[in-house]
Amino acid sequence: MNDAQLLIGSLSNDLFRVSILTQRGSIEATTRFLQEAKRWVGPLQLIPIADYIKDIARDIEVTKVGPVSQAQAERFLMYDVLLQNNALHHQ
Repeated sequence: MNDAQLLIGSLSNDLFRVSILTQRGSIEATTRFLQEAKRWVGPLQLIPIADYIKDIARDIEVTKVGPVSQAQAERFLMYDVLLQNNALHHQ
């Protein structure tokens, strides 16, 4: 596994957690995992990756940490699936 896959997989996992925890109403945990997701964005933007992944990273970067709406949670779940597919199929 290379650095890009590790970063993409880590971001994917955190976005999945944000989505699920939002659905469960766990605001504090959601905020914590959104902060964790933001941690992967900086290093991810410094390596050669597909443009759509850079777009996802930029969107996460500008998202304010705080309560997440259902619409945001659904978007993060979609990002999770896209990132998972990339990490699994571009080895």
